[in-house]
Amino acid sequence: MMLRQWLYGLVLTSLLMPFTAAAEDGVSTTEIRVGMVNAQSGPAADLGLGMYHGALGYFQRVNAAGGVHGRKLLLISKDDGYEPARTAAQTRLLVKAHEVFALLGYVGTPTSRAALPIALQGQVPYLFPFTGAEFLRTPAKPGVFNIRASYIEETEQLVEHAFQDLGIQRIALLMQDDSFGEAVKGGLSGALFKRGLQIDAQARIQRNSLDVADAIDTLRSAQPQAVFFVGTYRQLTAAIKQAKAVGLNTRFLTVSFIGTEGFIREAGSDADGVYISQVVPSPQDTSLALVQAYRTDVNPLYLGHASLEGYIGAMVFVQALRDAGTAPTREKFVETLEHINTDLGGFKVNFSRADHQGSEAVYLTRIENGQAVTVDKMRD
Repeated sequence: MMLRQWLYGLVLTSLLMPFTAAAEDGVSTTEIRVGMVNAQSGPAADLGLGMYHGALGYFQRVNAAGGVHGRKLLLISKDDGYEPARTAAQTRLLVKAHEVFALLGYVGTPTSRAALPIALQGQVPYLFPFTGAEFLRTPAKPGVFNIRASYIEETEQLVEHAFQDLGIQRIALLMQDDSFGEAVKGGLSGALFKRGLQIDAQARIQRNSLDVADAIDTLRSAQPQAVFFVGTYRQLTAAIKQAKAVGLNTRFLTVSFIGTEGFIREAGSDADGVYISQVVPSPQDTSLALVQAYRTDVNPLYLGHASLEGYIGAMVFVQALRDAGTAPTREKFVETLEHINTDLGGFKVNFSRADHQGSEAVYLTRIENGQAVTVDKMRD
């Protein structure tokens, strides 16, 4: 009799537990937990906060409508300050303690390098990071998906415009001295080589450091027609101000990782004339249904390219989750994601088993009077 009562109690307890042994990590009868680690403090904070608020805005829309198959989406966010050691520690916490279903919206190349082994070991999907690094793309890795165009595609567009529109042939490189810098340098070198050119001069700065004086002095002696910058928005602001202070009269070009809105805010009028490649449409382009919905859902304080990218990532995540059925597993979710082919209202995303990069779109913008203006060509 006592054995029967014990067994009955054990069965009843298991039925009442929100997460059962048979359930996938991060999935209960009422919610799905999603983890995010990125820079929400430090020189790259605008990027992490943008990605977070963009994803959160769409998740809140979905939750208000009843969630996904009756489950609400819970976004658990951690700050890494754009430091890889902190990224790794916070990712372990999300995977082990919070048992998240997936990891979404990380920011950076060195930080992704720190997080990826943890995600792969735990078989946790690593989704839509804010980086164009090639190691996340080639070859396609199980459970690792990117939406944005690669740094190779961004640098190709910038070099093509600089070469064809302005006749620029002497391009110097000012780069963050880490895997992010190396990733973009590889794309830049390849784009220049195709045109019979090479990097004219280069200098390096440390991640999260605003000490750019020596680097600018190095580049000044080469007198480049343009400087290709690889780093964060506060660093670029410091570099432009220092270049003007020492009489280096040149153009600055940079990829989308810069954090466009943060750069405009930090640099003020010094931002004018800088060219930035983007991998999502303008967050001001309300001719797109995507942007109309985004501007309705996202906190106005965080509107910008980064939050639009976070919003897009959340949209794709939810679509795959819905298509994965009422009892989602990571395996089924990944399989479903590999068949996503969708137009989100002016932005197309398409994955396959062999290709885990959803978009190759690159948009050219020029900073003019405190705005990132989409342009067809570069001009003096």
